[in-house]
Amino acid sequence: MHREHHRWYSPRLNRDMELLIHGHAGAPVLVFPTSQGRFYEYEDRGMVAALGDFLEKGWFQLYCVDSVDAESFYCRWAHPAGRIIRHLQYEEYILNEVLPLSRAKNANPFLIAHGCSFGAYHAANIAFRHPHLFGRVLALSGKYDMSSFFDGYYDDNIYFNMPSHYVPNLSAGPQLDALRRLDIILAIGQADPNIANNRALSQALWDKQIGHALREWDGWSHDWPYWQQMVRMYIGGQA
Repeated sequence: MHREHHRWYSPRLNRDMELLIHGHAGAPVLVFPTSQGRFYEYEDRGMVAALGDFLEKGWFQLYCVDSVDAESFYCRWAHPAGRIIRHLQYEEYILNEVLPLSRAKNANPFLIAHGCSFGAYHAANIAFRHPHLFGRVLALSGKYDMSSFFDGYYDDNIYFNMPSHYVPNLSAGPQLDALRRLDIILAIGQADPNIANNRALSQALWDKQIGHALREWDGWSHDWPYWQQMVRMYIGGQA
């Protein structure tokens, strides 16, 4: 299987960032790691192997990115305003450094945002904020209101990065139009503590006439063996 490692100095983050590419062709998949996870996590946890035949057939190409969660959401010593700004700098890195690389290597225009747990938040948030760039979002066992990380502090940057907050208030316009064209798949266990948040987001999407699939699995289903099954089932669309 084709595998590439990339590392460069990001001027937007003022630090080196790394990523792995798996696969030689197909729809590009932007893969976010779990909480404070690294770019090699998806491979180490068996997710790349679970998709091995899909990758060998050239159906998908994975772009597994690093995180800066330890410098944003989890950086408890820093002021919350600065922590959400660090997250926005990370988004700029993804949009203006990672995606140009993926476009240079892969002309397939159907970009998929994907992640598990905290990575599901990252995938859904960037796709919902910039739906014109994406064709599908596959978010597994995610939570879409991370405002509790900011210790009661709240500002516009936090609001506009919490799908549970901004989706219910979306008004007519290009973002909403593009969201209605986006293929959205949310999957989560019925015993997952974030199930109520997923159901609430699903209702908010329906209220805005944004079609999507909410797939509820039996039990907790919040771990890598479940996500290996889920990704094979849903990465190709709404199963």
